[in-house]
Amino acid sequence: MLEPVESDDVLPGAEAYGPVPRRLLASAVRCFAANGFHGTTTRDIAGGAGLSPAALYVHFPSKELALYEIVRRGHQHAYDILSTEVPSTDAADPAARLGALVAAYTRFHAHRHVIARVCQYDLAALSEDHYAEVLRIRHETNEIFRLAVAAGVDAGAFDPDLDVRRVARALISLAIDLVRWYRPDGPETPEQLGELNARLALRMVAR
Repeated sequence: MLEPVESDDVLPGAEAYGPVPRRLLASAVRCFAANGFHGTTTRDIAGGAGLSPAALYVHFPSKELALYEIVRRGHQHAYDILSTEVPSTDAADPAARLGALVAAYTRFHAHRHVIARVCQYDLAALSEDHYAEVLRIRHETNEIFRLAVAAGVDAGAFDPDLDVRRVARALISLAIDLVRWYRPDGPETPEQLGELNARLALRMVAR
């Protein structure tokens, strides 16, 4: 079943497109999230946007390019949130910074759960070049968490015996995993989930 989401709610940076490609990308997100990239046809995408079957090719040369636009923008938006919206002043308090990062990343995956599902599950359908570009953004995002954990260890605020890379990966997974089950009409808000995961994260790194 397709989720009734609007383009601006599901695709960060949608304002960069005209109305028609924006509708097509919104439809593509819904279709990919519901049926996967390989289970979605260009006819499905165009029909979901209320357009003729060939409409997708007028704006995107291939279904894969539409997927790339979605996945790239989704990953970039998540990175931008972590790199610009989490106050750098928290750097003086490693625990506060790590908690803020985990909370922000969790909120992103809840608020944008439909596009986040596509970003996680259809990544392998990208072309080699497009996959490499998205992987670069993912590595930069992962590095934010790795550096935050390492800073806490170096400052004596976290367990000195932590495997920094593995712990960072576990914290990232806390946020990403919720795209499997999160529902907007569920009992917990994105903000509540962010607070919960932040508390769990700090317990994981505690001395």
